[in-house]
Amino acid sequence: MARRYDTRTTIFSPEGRLYQVEYAMEAISHAGTCLGILANDGILLAAEKKNTNKLLDEVFFSEKIYKLNEDMVCSVAGITSDANVLTSELRLIAQRYLLQYGESIPCEQLVSWLCDIKQAYTQYGGKRPFGVSILYMGWDKHYGYQLYQSDPSGNYSGWKATCIGNNSAAAISSLKQEYKEHEMTLKDAQALAIKVLSKTLDMTKLTSEKVEIAILTRQNDKTIIRILSPKEVQTLISNYEKAEAEAEAAKKEKAQKSS
Repeated sequence: MARRYDTRTTIFSPEGRLYQVEYAMEAISHAGTCLGILANDGILLAAEKKNTNKLLDEVFFSEKIYKLNEDMVCSVAGITSDANVLTSELRLIAQRYLLQYGESIPCEQLVSWLCDIKQAYTQYGGKRPFGVSILYMGWDKHYGYQLYQSDPSGNYSGWKATCIGNNSAAAISSLKQEYKEHEMTLKDAQALAIKVLSKTLDMTKLTSEKVEIAILTRQNDKTIIRILSPKEVQTLISNYEKAEAEAEAAKKEKAQKSS
């Protein structure tokens, strides 16, 4: 007789698995792709825009990238309504810390505190886990530029480059091959992000309407957070397409010479 081990978040299966948490992870693997890349002179977050309806009134500057405080930004993959609740909580945590101690919260501490809340939803009955994975990029005086990822289970980890959402395995595989540690500049990171997204997104041609990119840098002891305009994103895409076309032409020429 089949027992319903997935009826509650707190019931372990005979193999010791929490099915509801695994279902939440599965929901994220079908969501829009988000990737983060850590460079020597800054950090980049790139996200796939799912809603590109021309009738949509763009009140919000960005669909998947949220500013948390003066030093941190996050990008989300999963159920957007869950993400709104969690980003509001992140902003509250950050502001409480600022009010109490008079300085910005360290990046890892903010991530850790939110993960404590996420973990509670896997331990106490009656509520489902949040169906959201979050990529955080930030700067603090302790460790400089940092990139973190957190899961519905409450796990979090630090990364040099990573990806969440649809086709994340293929994107991570590309990043492993292309990422050059200690050599990566923000300009290189932008080019790499476009390259990875163009290879992994389920579309014939990458357009600026489909991608949003945020960069975080430091200037004059102040954190600068900027979301690239569609025009800037289109320039990056055009540069990538031009480089690809040149590489393809050189490949054909080499093949003709060898034959």
